[in-house]
Amino acid sequence: MNDTPLALPTLMGERTRLREWRPEDVAVVQEASGDSLIPLVTTVPRTRGEAEALSFIGRQHDRLKSGAGYAFAIADLEDRAVGHIGLFFAAGARASVGYWIASSHRRRGYARDALVTVTAWAIRLQQLDRVELYIEPGNHGSLRVAAQAGYKREALLRAWMRIDGRPRDMYMYSKLTERALTSSDRS
Repeated sequence: MNDTPLALPTLMGERTRLREWRPEDVAVVQEASGDSLIPLVTTVPRTRGEAEALSFIGRQHDRLKSGAGYAFAIADLEDRAVGHIGLFFAAGARASVGYWIASSHRRRGYARDALVTVTAWAIRLQQLDRVELYIEPGNHGSLRVAAQAGYKREALLRAWMRIDGRPRDMYMYSKLTERALTSSDRS
């Protein structure tokens, strides 16, 4: 969507700081590499090697440079990385959000806070009308997070994504910008 490099802001939530990925965040990427799902649906490496984790961190900076989107480390208020959240541009005036929290940091409200924070920022971007989430029906934690962050479930997309070589259904959730909500074209 964007051919010019983007500038990554630091966003503050109530429980999280969304900031750039740093080499010292390698341990949380290594932990995520051992998760049963995260490496299947993200670019987190399947191995816990330091070089692979550093490569993941480098790819997050590349997304910004290429204009593909914003990739944030989710850090706690003491600035320790606990996960990842990204806002990635799609066709039209849309973007999708993806996120993960390392297992040792789950159930502390970090995912909800990060999603609320990045969404509040994203819906003010002039080039967007909507932000989308895609969540597997069995991912109850992410379904709760989406609802708590004010996203609306729109549809079940059958065989929307292949995960580990198998087609998987996904729920699509969305959050519209104020411009989109008040548009006279909306029925």
